[in-house]
Amino acid sequence: MRKRERADLAVKRLEELYPDAICSLIYTDAFQLLIATRLSAQCTDKRVNMVTPALFAEFPDAVSMANAKLERVEELIKTCGLYKTKAKDLIGIGKAITENYGGKVPDTIEELTKLPGVGRKTANLVCGDIFGKPAVVTDTHFIRICNRLGLVDSTNPLTVETQMRKLLPPDKSNDFCHRTVLFGRDVCTARKPDCENCVLKDICPKKKV
Repeated sequence: MRKRERADLAVKRLEELYPDAICSLIYTDAFQLLIATRLSAQCTDKRVNMVTPALFAEFPDAVSMANAKLERVEELIKTCGLYKTKAKDLIGIGKAITENYGGKVPDTIEELTKLPGVGRKTANLVCGDIFGKPAVVTDTHFIRICNRLGLVDSTNPLTVETQMRKLLPPDKSNDFCHRTVLFGRDVCTARKPDCENCVLKDICPKKKV
């Protein structure tokens, strides 16, 4: 079976398994998703969702974040880990968006990755979820599952993104990434994949049943 055929089947089956594929981070607009995603680095989405209500109550947009006191931001996000670096990035993001983009979050990967602490994973998520553009969010679940399915042979995020863009239907790619996160948590886990109950076991070269 060719990689494209395997990818198409994976897209179809995970679509059936998880019809409502949405980001697990809670947000109301592009700025909040951008900030929440930056906070999620080496931190669970559950923890981020516990922190952001108070953070966004005080700093709901780029302008307010740009003028925030570093100590206050650190205090609000302290439980997210790496909070000192993240706090500096959040204020830097607010300033960059305010000064360079008129207070509006840019809508391209190229511009988004110019913001402090924003990599391609975050940029892809914002472009896909907010602006409806084809996106490939290479989080750890996505990378692991694409490797196990034999669709890629690399753990380098940029390499995986580049190769998967060639295999995934553009209009399905962003949702597929969300579905692999759910699938990676529920079934194809890092430590002990449940291959016996996997809907992809017949197309997976790494299956253990």
